[in-house]
Amino acid sequence: MILFCDTSALVKLYIQEDFTEAVCAAAEAAELVAVCRIAWAEIMAALARRVRESAADAGLVDEVRDRLREDWGHYAIVEVTQSLVELAGEYADSFALRGYDSVQLAAARTPHQAAGGQVPFACFDARLRKAAEVLGLRPV
Repeated sequence: MILFCDTSALVKLYIQEDFTEAVCAAAEAAELVAVCRIAWAEIMAALARRVRESAADAGLVDEVRDRLREDWGHYAIVEVTQSLVELAGEYADSFALRGYDSVQLAAARTPHQAAGGQVPFACFDARLRKAAEVLGLRPV
């Protein structure tokens, strides 16, 4: 099984938050974890914001960045292509999604369709989750 993680789910593999256990269990059960290329920028921005807001977390954030760098090559990366962003634009309009959320949803559809609809989608944004369900992606 392939598990697709948007950035909100991916970060839970590195930082203890609500639902970390569920995401970790799903990732452990998966043969492969897929992410969109933009998740790198999104997670690095989130980590930088965490340090700005709490300088005491700088050491933890450095550890997370190191672990992410080590793990990144093990993820199946869905590339951002013109056709993907065009689909994302349609999803942004259809589901009233923010830009990167619509890109994440379009990226999740790539392995989902390739695997015949057997790719669960881990995300923690209510609107994105609802859109994924409408498109037939099974939420984690």
